[in-house]
Order: sequence, then structure tokens, then C-alpha cells
Amino acid sequence: MTLYKRLASLLLLLSLSLPAVALNLNEAMSALGDAKASGQLGEMPNGYLGVVTGGGQAAEIAQLINQARRAEYQKLAAQNSIKPSDVEIIAGKKAMDKTPAGQYIQLDGKWQRK
Repeated sequence: MTLYKRLASLLLLLSLSLPAVALNLNEAMSALGDAKASGQLGEMPNGYLGVVTGGGQAAEIAQLINQARRAEYQKLAAQNSIKPSDVEIIAGKKAMDKTPAGQYIQLDGKWQRK
């Protein structure tokens, strides 16, 4: 019975600690600059972030920020009676234009330093 209680306690502890490892949107936004500067993330012409080189929490950062961007693009599209894809293209161009030299952008499906 003691072994069973220890295993149950360990499983409970692990299940409670897992959500603490996951990022929230604010943490992802805070980590974005470093992830882009280190070459892990880059801007794509479709208005979303892409993973240039995996590592760390790059994929999770991109996923969280892309979800927020998608929601904002849909909101802007509805407010202006245009397609979300039009907003994505405009946002992608602006994001790529604002990307500092040395960071990655995707052109013709390939990552390159700006």
C-alpha cells in the first residue's frame, strides 16, 4: 500500500506541475524578441510567425502569438468587411518590412536574414 500511495502522490505532483511549464500569451510576447533575435522565429508573408530553427520554446511562442494574431485579423476583417486573408497579407507585409536587419523573414518559401 505504501508504494501505491507514493506512486499516486508522484502522479498527482506531476499532473499539477505540467501546466506551470506551459507559456501564456504574455510570456510568449515577452520571449518573442529574443526568439527572433536568436534566429529561432521569423516573420512570414502570411502575417504569422514561423519556426526557423527549432529549440527552446520557439514553437510554443509562435503558436500562442499566431493564435492571438489570427483572432485580431478576423476581428479587423469583420470590422472592415474584407476577407481575413487580405488582412493577413497586409499584416505580413508590414511585419516583414518592420523586421530589423539580421532577423529572419520568409521569401518564396525560404528563410533568409533580412
